[in-house]
Amino acid sequence: MDRCVVLVDAGYLLGAAASLLAGEPARSRITVDHAALIQGLRRRAEADTERPLLRIYWFDGAPDRVPQPEHRRLRVMPRVTVRLGALTRSDGRWAQKGVDAAMHAELTELARNRACSDIVLVTGDGDLLPGLMSAKEHGVAVHLWAVQAADGDYNQSEDLVAEADERRVLDRAWITGAVRAKELGGPCAPPPAPRPEIAAILSAPLPETAVAAAAAAASGPDAVDGHDGPSGPASAADDGGPVGESGPGGSRGVPTPKDLAGLGRPALQNSAPGPAQNGSQPAATLRWSSDKGWIERSGPLGEPAETASLPTLAQLTSAEQRWADREEDITAVGGDPFEVGQVFARRWTERLSDAVHLQQLSTEYPRIPHRIDGELLRYAARFGLLAHKDDQIDEHDRYAIRAGFWREVDLRTAAEHAPAGD
Repeated sequence: MDRCVVLVDAGYLLGAAASLLAGEPARSRITVDHAALIQGLRRRAEADTERPLLRIYWFDGAPDRVPQPEHRRLRVMPRVTVRLGALTRSDGRWAQKGVDAAMHAELTELARNRACSDIVLVTGDGDLLPGLMSAKEHGVAVHLWAVQAADGDYNQSEDLVAEADERRVLDRAWITGAVRAKELGGPCAPPPAPRPEIAAILSAPLPETAVAAAAAAASGPDAVDGHDGPSGPASAADDGGPVGESGPGGSRGVPTPKDLAGLGRPALQNSAPGPAQNGSQPAATLRWSSDKGWIERSGPLGEPAETASLPTLAQLTSAEQRWADREEDITAVGGDPFEVGQVFARRWTERLSDAVHLQQLSTEYPRIPHRIDGELLRYAARFGLLAHKDDQIDEHDRYAIRAGFWREVDLRTAAEHAPAGD
C-alpha cells in the first residue's frame, strides 16, 4: 500500500520539546495545541514521504491507563489512534510502562501486513531497534524524526539513527507552531473580582473566639469547634495571607472557612459594604467538605431554603444538551481548573429560566451551595482534576475550579444588571 503511517512517542516528542523551549523535560512546563500539532505532523509526513497519510498513532502513558483530557481530544481527531500505556511513579519520578512494547508491536504488524509503504517514527528510544529492523526486512521505508536537542547533541539512540532509512529534525521553528513554554511565576488562574461583602467580613475585628481557634490550630491538628479541619479552597498564598494580613496591593482574597467560622457571616446576609460589628451575630460553626461546601451546623437544615432549592445543572440539561456538552468536553475543553469552573458555570447560568436563582447564588459568595458544589467537583473529576498527587488532594486545583465558577457567575450577573444598550 502506497501510504504512510506516523508512530509518535508522546513522551519523547513533548519531553524533548519542553527541554528545547523551557529548559527542562517536564511536560507541565509547556502548553500544546494538539490540533495544530497533529496537522503539522500530517503535512510534514506527506511531504517527506510523498505518500498520503493512512493514520497517526499516538503512544503515551496515563495513570491506570485512564485517558486524560489531551487523550480524549486526540482520539476523536480524524486519522488519529491513541494507544495508552501505564504511568507509574518510582523513586519520586514518573515512568511510562508498556509504551515501547505497544509501539514495537504496531510497527511490526503494520510492516508484516503491508499496510503501508513508509513509516515515520517520532522517538528516540533504542528499544525500538528490533522493530525498525523487522519493518525494513518487510520492505517498508523507515523515516526517523528527532526533536531539535536543547544542547545541540543527539537526543536519540545512535543505533536507531544508523538503521533508519531517512532522518529529519523537527527544529525550534516547527515545534513552536504548536507548542509554547508556560510563563513562570504567574497564577494558575486570575483572581475573582473583588466583592464588597467579603471586604466587609475581612475588615471586621477578630473575635476572641477566632483568636483562640487560630492559636489551637497553630499548636495542634487543624480543627474548628471540635470538627475536622477544613480543606479550604485557598491557601495562605492564594487568599493573601491569614486574617489580619494584607496581600499584594493591600487587598485580601477569598477567606478560608476557618476565617469565616471565627468572624461569622453578617456580610453574607447583608451585602451592604461596611465593617461588621463584633458580636452582632453569633459565629457560625462551619466546616469545609469537597462535596458539601459550607455547612452551618447550628441551623436546623444546615443550609438556607433559598439556596437548597437551587436546581442542579443535571436538572436543567436536556438529553440533547447533555450529548452536546459531552462533545464539547471531548473536543474543546482543555482541562485547566479555572476553565473547567467557567464552563460549568456558563452552562448552569445559561439554562436558568429564573434570574432569581442567579441572584440568590450571587449573594452566597464565596459559598457554593453543596448540591451545586458537589456536582461541579464531580464534573471536574472527568478531566483528571482532584486526583491524588503525591498522596495529597490538590487543593490549589479546587480553589481554581471554584474561582472560575465565580468569575463566570459574576460576568453573567453583571450582564443581567447592565443598562439596555450597553
